Amino acid sequence: MSTEVPVGTRVHVKVPGSSANLGPGFDTLGLALSVYDHVDVEVVGSGLEVEVTGEGAGEVPLDERHLVVRALRAGLAKADVSVRGLKVHCHNSIPQSRGMGSSASAAVAGIAAANGLVGNVFTPATMIQLAASFEGHPDNAAASILGGAVVSWTNTPVDGRTAPQYYASRMEVHPDIEVTALIPNFHASTQAVRSVLPTDVSHVDARFNVSRTAVMTIALRSDPSLLWEGTRDRLHQPYRAEALPVTAEWVNRLRNQGYPAFLSGAGPTVLVLSTEDVDLKILEEAADQGLRVERLRVADGVEVTAGQR
Repeated sequence: MSTEVPVGTRVHVKVPGSSANLGPGFDTLGLALSVYDHVDVEVVGSGLEVEVTGEGAGEVPLDERHLVVRALRAGLAKADVSVRGLKVHCHNSIPQSRGMGSSASAAVAGIAAANGLVGNVFTPATMIQLAASFEGHPDNAAASILGGAVVSWTNTPVDGRTAPQYYASRMEVHPDIEVTALIPNFHASTQAVRSVLPTDVSHVDARFNVSRTAVMTIALRSDPSLLWEGTRDRLHQPYRAEALPVTAEWVNRLRNQGYPAFLSGAGPTVLVLSTEDVDLKILEEAADQGLRVERLRVADGVEVTAGQR
């Protein structure tokens, strides 16, 4: 028999956005970014009330279909806990469908809110498993949960019936590394951008990406001078260039000038990891062409506190 959370119980969640792949680490590497969604949840006597402000307002469903609500329900079910009703307010700053982890952050926010309501019983590993199940891969969700940089992986059972198991480990990031995001003013569908990827790749390209992913872990942790080499990729960015021409243009322009630029997740955001500021003239030109420029930091993981903001 499930336990019921008392009416009036409240939690506040602050969840960071994220970038996935980081160049070569397709569905493996992730990085938490200092752009945040805030979610307030209150247990009420009955019903469901959802309010969304900021990014996504007027575009997302305000009922049980909302991803935060779906994840919250999944978390409560995992803990075998019930609620009479819920009031959920989401204030979003993470750009939607831009390759900055907005969907994963919503799933993490819901799981984290449920965890707060039931007394913080979930381990980080449990939270990663629950949140990543909404995405089908753990890189973004793990980064938002653990913070810093993450190496993640998936074990898919061969029987086709057992659910995949998602795992991740956090890496501390060299303190001199800064993040610059160039965010186009259009959305990109992850599913659509994934559809351009080939089903098979050459042994040469696979070997190339394995080596650069290894280089990238060293660059992030201890040797930022390797960031340009560590962000090289042959498995996904070349194939996505035609679907994202603005993004591809800016990745190439920045890399040709020595900046470690790459496609953030499935795009269209361009991310630069560097120990030096990107030249102001370049950023002004990007802004003139309609890209939003954000200077970010590597973030810590999701935070849950009792009560409202």
